[in-house]
Amino acid sequence: MQITSEQIEQLETRYRANLINSLGGFKSVVLIGTNSATGNTNLAIFNSLFHLGANPPLCGFIVRPDVSPRHTMQNILETKYFTVNHINEGIYENAHQTAARYDASISEFDEAKLTRQFIEGFSAPFVEESYLKFGCEFQQKIDIEINGTSMIIAKIVSIEYPKEALMEDGYIDLEIAGSLAGNGLDGYHRTEEVGRLTYAKPNTWPKKFSLVTNSPEEE
Repeated sequence: MQITSEQIEQLETRYRANLINSLGGFKSVVLIGTNSATGNTNLAIFNSLFHLGANPPLCGFIVRPDVSPRHTMQNILETKYFTVNHINEGIYENAHQTAARYDASISEFDEAKLTRQFIEGFSAPFVEESYLKFGCEFQQKIDIEINGTSMIIAKIVSIEYPKEALMEDGYIDLEIAGSLAGNGLDGYHRTEEVGRLTYAKPNTWPKKFSLVTNSPEEE
């Protein structure tokens, strides 16, 4: 089967959105928590979170075209802080509900039946039911002219995680943390690790990490 560029352009809007969103494969799916300048809490699901660098620790995400009010981006630009909360199997239906277009005066925490969690020294709300979460400080907004989207870049300033999910080398085991992956706009998936491999070097084949010791296996 093949779909040409001309056929893609002629597809029904929702069908095309599902098709193109699925092509990128499994993605991080998270809840982003913010406060408005007047103190109203907001929570929204995003599947565009990406790693940007470790020194300084940066991440980013994409905000879709401003065809309707974008409360998350507005709050971030006004207050400079937000939280990223991984979704687990116990809350994925609640998380999905935050995609509904609520008025700015209504908090998705309430509508999605999720609990606000405030950590000392950080102003934006976390999701208490999330096991792996981190706080971010806004750094830069980049407007992407080709499709009207915006990229938000932020510095990671606070991390909360299950103790057992952090390996000795700094690797976070997302399965232990209970994090789900997303596919397209509405698919939620458990994951199963196939394996970890050592750092790739020329003329040296990588070794597998032991699933028991989480260290490179001896030959």
